[in-house]
Amino acid sequence: MSVTSATNTGEQSGSPHGGTASSRPRRGVLLLVAAGIALAALNLRTAITSVGPVLGEVTDGLGMTAVGAGVLTTLPVLCFALFGGLTPALGRRLGEHHLLVYALAALFVGLVARAFAPYPWLFLVLSAVALSGGAIGNVILPALVKEHFPDRVGLMTTVYTTALAAGTAIAAAATVPVEQTTGEWRLALGSYALFALVAALPWLLTLRAEPRRGGTGRHLSFRQVLGTGIGRQAVLYFGTQSSIAYIMFGWYAQMLRDQGMDAQSAGLALSYLTLLGVPMSLVLPTLATRMRNTSPIVVMFAAAYLAGFAGMWFAPLSGVWVWTTLVGVGMGSFVFALTVFALRTRTGPGTAAMSATSQSLGYLMGGAGPFLFGLLHELSGGWHAPLALLVTLTLVNLVVGLLLSRPRYLEDAIAAREAAGQAAPEGVTPEASRGGR
Repeated sequence: MSVTSATNTGEQSGSPHGGTASSRPRRGVLLLVAAGIALAALNLRTAITSVGPVLGEVTDGLGMTAVGAGVLTTLPVLCFALFGGLTPALGRRLGEHHLLVYALAALFVGLVARAFAPYPWLFLVLSAVALSGGAIGNVILPALVKEHFPDRVGLMTTVYTTALAAGTAIAAAATVPVEQTTGEWRLALGSYALFALVAALPWLLTLRAEPRRGGTGRHLSFRQVLGTGIGRQAVLYFGTQSSIAYIMFGWYAQMLRDQGMDAQSAGLALSYLTLLGVPMSLVLPTLATRMRNTSPIVVMFAAAYLAGFAGMWFAPLSGVWVWTTLVGVGMGSFVFALTVFALRTRTGPGTAAMSATSQSLGYLMGGAGPFLFGLLHELSGGWHAPLALLVTLTLVNLVVGLLLSRPRYLEDAIAAREAAGQAAPEGVTPEASRGGR
């Protein structure tokens, strides 16, 4: 069955599975799913942004080298790339709801166990366990929104991106106060495991409502997504924005501390930066769904980034809250990137395919960002060379984002490409049949 026919079947039925409206889950189950999506999203960044404000204490306490610190700050994107790519296959095998429960369990176990890790290597391994849960959640939540709430994509994207931003900000803001109050950075990092425990409860109650396998249309492969311009643009956009974001998560507080700011103020600045994602999450998804071409949104984020990085270059501390505000607004590009998965696809499988491809390969591309940022700082002895890297990434993000903003759909692009391939004479490539264009 072609992508187009699968899409039409789903649209005509009024259900993302091609069934009737009566086959949709009961209202009570939908409410549980909505609560579960919000609570799961709250967990997706706690394992990451809780480390940055106490990075010095963690490395000193574990005797971790500079290389180890670089691996620690790069580990999130590497785990997100690996486990994000495996998520569609795991979802088809286990079911999306069961898989999300396992992901939350990995978060809980990883966060608790790494708090007791006595060795740097073990801390890194257990961090990877926790991050695997966040990676799976990153990919699966957009698909669950499209699957359960096809007529409320904007609203539910707002719900989960707002919860994601809130969890990110809480972890950045609360870690230093907890560490200073208890005198234990281990307790401060391990306390976020409670979030994962609470988030699992709604999903445990909805396991019996697991959608039937095989009714969601055909699976779209990485190769099919990457065979389209829109697919490649989504990967590049997600890759550049993720690199910028994880550089800021991992290094921003330390950069401010190196320039004379105390640890609590630096942690507060990072928290404020991540907290700005909340208003972006509240407004952006609904706004983007109402725009045919989202170029103004892309330009706004790039302009905010460039202005903020310029301020950090010339007056890093004297205008720190202005620059933090601008960069925080620019980081709303992450919310836009997540929203694009639903905006530029017609079906649940299409959303899952674009999400998995963009996030796995995008995080793999972005994974070099924090490591290169730290390496440039070590080689140059200052922060100007690392900031130049951020400016370059922003410019690439702007160009690709403008291309991605044009109103198109992934399934249509795949169907057109396959139709062109079928129409080409035997032994002649589609490119040759179009005159090599």
